[in-house]
Amino acid sequence: MLKILKYFQKKEWLLVACGLLFIVIQVWFDLKIPDFMHDITTLVQTDGSEISEVLKQGSFMVLSAIGSMISAMLVAFFAARLAAGFSKRLRGKVFDKTLSFNMEEISGFSTASLITRSTNDIIQIQMLLILGLEIVLKAPILAIWAVFKIMGKSWEWTFTTGVAVVILLVLIAIVISITLPKFRIIQRLTDNLNLVTRENLSGIRVVRAYNATGHHEQKFEKANDDLTRTNLFTSRTMAILMPAISLIMSGMTLAIYWIGAFLINDSVQEARLPLFSDMVVFSSYAMQVIMAFMMISVVFIMLPRALVSARRVNEVLDTEVKITDGNGQESNVTGKVEFRHVSFKYPGADEYFLKDINFTATKGETVAIIGATGSGKSTLFNLIPRFMEATEGEVLIDGINVRNYNLATLRDKLGYVSQKPVMFKGTVASNVQFGAQEEALDKEVERAVSIAQGTEFVEKMEETYQSDVAQSGTNLSGGQKQRLSIARAIYKNPEIYLFDDSFSALDYRTDRMLRSELKKQIKDATTLIVAQRIGTIIDADRIIVLDKGEVVGIGTHAELMNDCEVYQEIAYSQLSKEELSNG
Repeated sequence: MLKILKYFQKKEWLLVACGLLFIVIQVWFDLKIPDFMHDITTLVQTDGSEISEVLKQGSFMVLSAIGSMISAMLVAFFAARLAAGFSKRLRGKVFDKTLSFNMEEISGFSTASLITRSTNDIIQIQMLLILGLEIVLKAPILAIWAVFKIMGKSWEWTFTTGVAVVILLVLIAIVISITLPKFRIIQRLTDNLNLVTRENLSGIRVVRAYNATGHHEQKFEKANDDLTRTNLFTSRTMAILMPAISLIMSGMTLAIYWIGAFLINDSVQEARLPLFSDMVVFSSYAMQVIMAFMMISVVFIMLPRALVSARRVNEVLDTEVKITDGNGQESNVTGKVEFRHVSFKYPGADEYFLKDINFTATKGETVAIIGATGSGKSTLFNLIPRFMEATEGEVLIDGINVRNYNLATLRDKLGYVSQKPVMFKGTVASNVQFGAQEEALDKEVERAVSIAQGTEFVEKMEETYQSDVAQSGTNLSGGQKQRLSIARAIYKNPEIYLFDDSFSALDYRTDRMLRSELKKQIKDATTLIVAQRIGTIIDADRIIVLDKGEVVGIGTHAELMNDCEVYQEIAYSQLSKEELSNG
């Protein structure tokens, strides 16, 4: 938990200092009340005392209580400001760090776990910060101050209070040792519950299509029951603390009065009245000591879970990001992509997934990549924007190794269309201009959508370009999402287009029209296409054929049909000889 405090800024430490100041003031008021009780008790038992003197001391008690209340309110204010502000910044740090992760680092945490860490875990830290300022700092100050107040009153009473404190500490230690491992399990089970829920919701169509609702209900019930049982165990164990503390407090009070009765009985008449007043005051101070430890025990109820949460948040923040900005080199060349002896293997793998890839794509060219499923096409694409890092060799953009680019500068050069089209909640226009610094003019959005062959369906929507797009584009078809995803890249007007199997959801007619329009409108840009269909890439300037991570052929469609057996197999499995010859 202390490690998370390194992210405190000056304003947080200032809030802690202000809170500490008012805690000291509050404790001073709290411990003045027993002094006034002592004076009132003495006055009541002294012959000739005036009622006005009793009322005066009582007024001081009331004022001390009000002062304590105001101080407590101010401490709560500072604690809330501290916890809310720090939690907001911590969530931002976790989110920013997550965005900087590459594929390898993200795979180290499940999506459900990252969501839990940035929400539930940070809430646990926030709650502990509130209690920490209100209780953790107050409790030792109160306990130590009260102990100094009661020292010298009576060793019997002091011994009784000490025994009560020791019993309380042993009880807390036992409970914490039992529950701490369970809190680690709770956070892991929370991750699992989020995972099962997210999996069920994202795959709801498949679940229903296969009548697997019952199966998923069972998975959810199991995850839910596991979490509930563990929560019940920790809650029931923690529930022992409060009644046990009440028992200790009542037992200590009884012991103080029982011992006091013997002391008063054994004392001479002149010493009985002061001794009785001391017993009342000592009892109040002793209760303050126990109250201090009781407050700490409340924190201990939350501390184990918060410690686990802080550790999980630190795991994200301390993860080393392997793909970072380069030295910001610049080039006068535009639109050139080159692979020089590039090989790649996944972390922990023994064999290379891509082996000695070499090719060049220059400005205005269309270079296509084709191969069987699992041949490494998408992995090769991921090396260009540095979603992954080449294990060996160099990937160059405009003659500069991608490792030497500032990441934002590198990705500004690219118009990337992913294999699975991604839509964001908003409007058609906001999705097309996604990532733009300024809103696009209507004509620019319309032009991008038109090139992507989306005008017809967009203008049939109720509010055309301002029509709502649901989260993940669930109110759009696969082909519609794919065309808007392509329009997003066109609107960006980059030097290099990367189409990662981005035409698969389109019919042949729309596919051909889109590629024809792209060829006219973005003829000055470099276009790289990953495709499964021969028809999509048949007109490419060059086609690279991958097989098991190796380049087995480079050339035009006609050249590959003559001398590349792998390409021939793919071509004849999709089209007839007549169609291929016409293409």
